[in-house]
Amino acid sequence: MMAEQLIDITETAQDYLRDLLSKQDQAEIGVRIFVERPGTPHAECCMAYCPEGEQEESDVRYDYEGFHAWIEGKSVRYLEDAVIDYKKDSMGGQLTFRAPKSRVPDISEDATIEEKINYVLYAEINPNLAAHGGSVQLLELTDDNVAVLEFGGGCQGCSVVDVTLRDGVEKTLQERIPELAGVRDKTDHTVTDNAYYS
Repeated sequence: MMAEQLIDITETAQDYLRDLLSKQDQAEIGVRIFVERPGTPHAECCMAYCPEGEQEESDVRYDYEGFHAWIEGKSVRYLEDAVIDYKKDSMGGQLTFRAPKSRVPDISEDATIEEKINYVLYAEINPNLAAHGGSVQLLELTDDNVAVLEFGGGCQGCSVVDVTLRDGVEKTLQERIPELAGVRDKTDHTVTDNAYYS
């Protein structure tokens, strides 16, 4: 599936990518662009080589002069208005990626459960935990819709983290996201260096 350009890849970045791709062994190779942890403050834009046939079904193809890019389907909305640039410097040069919407939580009606969890964590739960120097993030969502979380800062190793998890985090998430089956903590609580209560 081909579409109009979503990402502005500057001329210098296109030259750099064309050159990079021309040096690969495979004839039909492009790049795949995606966002790790989209909709969170930890969002990271990534690019990888993508030989023909390795793209996913939901990926969207964009053609540039001399090469093509596959955009991960679920990352598309987070990459609107993104700009990829290449700047030469004394070390050779660097590809830069600016995606202003990559960290903006999406809570539209068709948002995934992960996007809804991240929104509740960063909009409601983390501001409360920040009072104790703590935070929590989603590590993964299991196939049976259990959110696997990891606490950090003052929550890691805290003696009342079970209460925080059960009465605060889990209760809030399940009220806001009824399709969520449960919550599991995967934090290593033996590390108590920053614990709010030890």
